[in-house]
Amino acid sequence: MDDSQIFDRRSVRLHRDRAASRVDAVADILSAGADLLLDRLDDVKRSFTRALDIGGRGVVSPALRTRGIETVACDLSPAMAHRSGGDLVLAADEEWLPFAEGSFDLVVASLSLHWVNDLPGALIQLRRALRPDGLLLASLPILPTLSALRAGLLTAESALSGGASPRVSPFPELRDCAALLQRAGFALPVADSDSLRLSYADPMALLRDLRAAGETNAIRLRDRRPMAAEMIPMALASLETDEKGRVPVALEIAIMTGWAPSPDQPKPLKPGQATIRLEDALAAMPDAEKPC
Repeated sequence: MDDSQIFDRRSVRLHRDRAASRVDAVADILSAGADLLLDRLDDVKRSFTRALDIGGRGVVSPALRTRGIETVACDLSPAMAHRSGGDLVLAADEEWLPFAEGSFDLVVASLSLHWVNDLPGALIQLRRALRPDGLLLASLPILPTLSALRAGLLTAESALSGGASPRVSPFPELRDCAALLQRAGFALPVADSDSLRLSYADPMALLRDLRAAGETNAIRLRDRRPMAAEMIPMALASLETDEKGRVPVALEIAIMTGWAPSPDQPKPLKPGQATIRLEDALAAMPDAEKPC
């Protein structure tokens, strides 16, 4: 296996295969994440006719079809792909997509690209699969998501064995996400953040939800030996609780939008082409609206 690969893609597929039968347990969380993404369609003054749903785990494709958009659903896991329903379903690797150029005018990837080794390469493939002026909507978990769990596992394993193995997927920072879109050749790239706030009376339920979503550790260099029996209780005991004794968990999410380049899109002015000076524009603004 290529040493540059961070994730074991075979394990990613197996985890999603196993999760397909129990993903309904986290359907509400996945639907809330998808809503953060699909709500952006309400801000776009155009219609879409044919969409690609990448890894929607049975919540994205039905929502797109409700909007009247013909949708092709694909997932690395055949079992998970079939959760999307409909006739246009296939198993496909995000790193080797089988679609011809210009196949779709909308691509939606809701919390599904963070186990990809070559994310810039996958985004390039998605951009090529879009028609000119087609839209990509993608979301990724970003830091500090699961940072407390990562730190708790690291501390517990270090205390028990004198060393530590990566147990939680590495996540990017928000500032990296717009750069990824720009690097992949998208026009008008934008990345902003939103969050889902969860709360658990039993911290073990967090681990069960991660497993049900197919989010079990698939880092290639993980320690594959069984963990010490004390490790999980020790790690979970380190998580902070709120005034009700519950464990709050914030899923911080980057919402990424980008357009396949088209000659009809607005272009930034070249230096010297502006028709009004910045000083004049600022002088015309009300004092309350002027930047500090």
